[in-house]
Amino acid sequence: MAKPGTEEGQLTREQTRGATMAGAPVRAATYARVSTESQQERGTIGSQVEALRSRVSAEGLELVAEFVDDGWSGARLDRPGLDALRDAAEAGAFDVVWCLSPDRLARNFAYQAIILEEFARLQVRVRFADAPTIDDDPQARLLTQVQGVIAEYERAKIAERNRCAKLWRAKAGEVLSWKVPYGYRRVKRSGERAAHLVVHEAEAAVVRRIFDDYAAGGLSIRAITIGLNADAVATPTGKPAWNTTTVAAILKNEAYVGRLYYNRTEIVPDPRRKRAKAQVPRAREDWIVIPVEVIVGQDVFDAAQRTREHNIAFNRRRATPDRWLLRRLVRCGHCELKSSCIRSPQRNGQ
Repeated sequence: MAKPGTEEGQLTREQTRGATMAGAPVRAATYARVSTESQQERGTIGSQVEALRSRVSAEGLELVAEFVDDGWSGARLDRPGLDALRDAAEAGAFDVVWCLSPDRLARNFAYQAIILEEFARLQVRVRFADAPTIDDDPQARLLTQVQGVIAEYERAKIAERNRCAKLWRAKAGEVLSWKVPYGYRRVKRSGERAAHLVVHEAEAAVVRRIFDDYAAGGLSIRAITIGLNADAVATPTGKPAWNTTTVAAILKNEAYVGRLYYNRTEIVPDPRRKRAKAQVPRAREDWIVIPVEVIVGQDVFDAAQRTREHNIAFNRRRATPDRWLLRRLVRCGHCELKSSCIRSPQRNGQ
């Protein structure tokens, strides 16, 4: 992309203006966008392109380029078709760009303003087939801004409708996520049944082995990991070796006893960073339980959880040898809380 104000970019735009003044036809480009797969299937992008071609022809312009974003959301700026359009505008490839409406250019009003300001700086006119010209008409500019705000509102409504629909489908027992726990495969929704999980027996055998080795075999998570790698068992992610984090996550996953959860987290503003989002856990009562096929019995799962709690409480790395021998073993006779030990630095040591 030629930078604004550079000799190359300035020369290109001067040549463009000179050619236009000399009577050369005005060069036009078009930009079309749809955001969902269903719109792609209905051919909406094709109808947009045809409408823009007809408008350019009716205006007596020379169509030199067409830019399309098929299946891209207008809530983001990093779209391949839009990036190519902006690069071509920077290079002086056309004098005017036609778009169906402002919300096809961007649904977020702030993004609309950024793009329109950039094209104005590059002396590229922007025309909308379903909206008036905004160059020197305050009323038209106000209308475009109002349309941008309405488009942003519509996007928020669509997002809320999608969220409610997903919650309803999850409560009905449908598995929505394509990323499923190790040991399962997701079967897509069909006319007879909603999307659900089926057991993948080869991986389920590995899951049972992990639980048996941990709960009944007395092996640590690290020892289980070493055993899986020694036997060349395929990992869930396709990486060359198992790690302790993956094994620990399997031992804690309630999906193996038939309880897959949805709506466990939510996106909230991150107070640590401006304009950033953070994913945080929801309260457990807000989780939605989706029944799935059982791989491990409830008694084996509970035994694994007790072993895990015991290992965490009495891990040698968490206590100084020969000290606090009754840590986590003595309870208060009144409140039944377990005794704990805290080590803090003092002037004379710990």
